[in-house]
Amino acid sequence: MKRKQATRVILMIAAAAAIAAFTETRAASAHCDTLDGPVVMDAREALSRGDVSLVLKWVQPTDEKEITDVFTRALKVRKQGPEAREMADMHFFETLVRVHRAGEGFPYTGLKPSGADPGTAVRMADKALETGSVEELAGNTASEVGESIRKRFHRALEARKHAGESVPAGREYVEAYVSYVHYVENLHSLISSPGGHHEDASGEGGKAEHGH
Repeated sequence: MKRKQATRVILMIAAAAAIAAFTETRAASAHCDTLDGPVVMDAREALSRGDVSLVLKWVQPTDEKEITDVFTRALKVRKQGPEAREMADMHFFETLVRVHRAGEGFPYTGLKPSGADPGTAVRMADKALETGSVEELAGNTASEVGESIRKRFHRALEARKHAGESVPAGREYVEAYVSYVHYVENLHSLISSPGGHHEDASGEGGKAEHGH
């Protein structure tokens, strides 16, 4: 029983993280587009070791050839000196991040500098992995998700009481209702199915299966 509850909590965390990422900015993708993010860090290691397999996990199978070709060219150019090495590395980083984001359905907006803030959700998720404990993340996230549901619920409930008083009041209720229902619906969808982390989970009137 405890294992099932833990699994649901972890899935709640994933759902909340996806919602937070979508709500803050659709471009957010676990800081994979920063120079000190996981994609570029693996790319640096791959170039250092001359092993492209270290980064292929970040792209779709159909994109492996493109990344391998760019990697091979980068290794050759790097031998021409420090300046050529820097240019070759950056081109490889940019190509890898662009292809990675395209594979997730995100546009490429350029590499962000090291130290760029990935957002609260990502920082908490990374901290949990670094410490090897998910308890703090689980507790904080479950609390935040519960509070967010309560706020949307009470707003919709109050607006419903006055929905018939006028057209503007009715529209206010519809807006509150859509926000509330989509938030819960998207949470449930993310919890009950594997899905990708780029799914629409805004909960703010975003696209849902049946749409309200």
